[in-house]
Amino acid sequence: MSEIKTAAETENWDTVIKPHSSLFNLQLAEMWHYRDLLLLFVKRDFAAQYKQTILGPLWHLIQPLFTTAIFLLLFSKIANIPTDGIPPVLFYMSGIALWNYFSSCLTSTSNTFVANAGIFGKVYFPRLVLPLSVVLSNIIRLGIQFMLLLITIVWFRLVKGFPIQISVLWLWLPLLVLLIAGIGLGLGIIISSLTTKYRDFTVLMAFLIQLLMYVSPIGYPLSYLSKSKYKVIINLNPLSSIIEAFRYILFHKGNPDLSGLLYSFCFMVVSLFIGLLIFSKVEKTFMDTV
Repeated sequence: MSEIKTAAETENWDTVIKPHSSLFNLQLAEMWHYRDLLLLFVKRDFAAQYKQTILGPLWHLIQPLFTTAIFLLLFSKIANIPTDGIPPVLFYMSGIALWNYFSSCLTSTSNTFVANAGIFGKVYFPRLVLPLSVVLSNIIRLGIQFMLLLITIVWFRLVKGFPIQISVLWLWLPLLVLLIAGIGLGLGIIISSLTTKYRDFTVLMAFLIQLLMYVSPIGYPLSYLSKSKYKVIINLNPLSSIIEAFRYILFHKGNPDLSGLLYSFCFMVVSLFIGLLIFSKVEKTFMDTV
């Protein structure tokens, strides 16, 4: 042992890999050193989504267009649900853009450990790089769909005279995206950590995503539920106030709930804290169970 210790001490190591000394040790400085790897994973995630497909990135546009058409048929034509004075196409498209970003972040992040077990077993890097890359790569997808939404808004302005009101409130849009990204990342890390031992969460995720979509104000405004006893359930969804605020900033319609946004912020902080806490604990042993 003394010979090994002496040899190790005489070597001039560049990097020392050792287990975390505390439960909540994220080593954020180390994350910064691996920023180039993070960008590589972002490029990989975005390119791999529709690799070997005919239409490629066009699916980022086709999917929200078809979803908007279905929502238009179900909620506007059949159910005849009002949209707070916003043209139904713009109303649904704006909600779908945010929802797609959240669901993609949550679904992909929740499968991080299982999907990348082969990489984790061969080379060392901060494990948080992968869930962060998922969140960042999906921002590119959100940007494409947001541009589609802006083009549609301009079309409604030129053809149907729908007013466009660009104000300083637009500066709050990145903060709303940050809120949704944080919630998706926090919940995704929690589920990803639990999935390493309990694979049932993989099946449960697909089911929960479908349910959560219906309790989010995507196909209907919160004002439509003003006299409904079920509005409390919708308000418990941290995405509800974010989606409503997003529409208010774009169209100046509806009443954004500042207390709801504060609730969404607190939900994001708590979910991130719990997620990172569980992540730090599971990270040490997940290769034995994944």
